[in-house]
Amino acid sequence: MSGRLFVISGPSGVGKGTLIARARESLPSLELATSATTRARRPGEEDGREYWFLSPERFQRGVEEGAFLEHVQFAGHRYGTLRREVDRRLANGSSVLLEIDVPGAREIERQVPQAVLVFIAPPDMGDLERRLIARGVNSSEEIANRLRIAGDEIQARDDFQYVIVNDDLERAASQLTELIRTVLNEETE
Repeated sequence: MSGRLFVISGPSGVGKGTLIARARESLPSLELATSATTRARRPGEEDGREYWFLSPERFQRGVEEGAFLEHVQFAGHRYGTLRREVDRRLANGSSVLLEIDVPGAREIERQVPQAVLVFIAPPDMGDLERRLIARGVNSSEEIANRLRIAGDEIQARDDFQYVIVNDDLERAASQLTELIRTVLNEETE
């Protein structure tokens, strides 16, 4: 039996990673596919844990060889979902979570039509800006760029099967967990 693919998308800084971590605490059998990126490691990050950190040349070679289910350029860096990271887990019967941007989610939907697409939305743009500033990892120019991109991404929320507004962490985490649990339970019935 193969597993299910859950695509969690939304603007940068909306809390996708935190919600995914909470869902995985309740549903420990869920696996998180590690994406690849050309951006530099942040303090405390490890290759293969947060991301596979690739040189631009190695990333491009992967694109040319068809190694990615999806790949995008975002905020000056390249990001992509390694096909082998997902296929191996699904073939073993594991359900997999992907945390990716909106264009990546659309490409995954094209290549894996049975994927479950979930959009995580901020309550408003002011809240998203406060979150990005509070992270303390982006320059003011990068934050402005991420907010511009977020405005476009939020317009796409209706293209997703499910939308969860992250206005309250506990409620949003519970919603995501219950959504995944419901989909997985439907599969076994």
